[in-house]
Amino acid sequence: MLSKKTKYGLKALSYLARQEEDIPSQIQQIAEAENISRKFLESILLTLKKNGILGSKKGKGGGYYLLRPASEIPMTTVMRILEGPIAMVPCVSLNYYETCDDCPDEASCSVHHLMIRVRDSALEIYRNTSLADIIQTPVPE
Repeated sequence: MLSKKTKYGLKALSYLARQEEDIPSQIQQIAEAENISRKFLESILLTLKKNGILGSKKGKGGGYYLLRPASEIPMTTVMRILEGPIAMVPCVSLNYYETCDDCPDEASCSVHHLMIRVRDSALEIYRNTSLADIIQTPVPE
């Protein structure tokens, strides 16, 4: 399940991607527009800033802004920053691999094989989707 941190981070990034380039948005504006707690949003935006997705400007006219075009921000990067590993179990993670304590043989583990397919499907979508794509894609009914 997607954490609230990631959901709100995606909403905030989408908001910023819809704004004019190089014009910072204040936290309060984003929080109100996206119905996110200001305090929680501050933490999320700082995480995105520390990881090179956002920049910020202090003072009058300050706020947060994207450091690069939305088309150059892949969802794999955003998901890993906000959510952590994309894989649902550590034994199939590409970046955070660990063996499972309860599994003596990954090669014969049915859960392992299923989770590789789930990971690969998710990665395919995340790799081929940018921030620009998610703000342009209509929501299916």
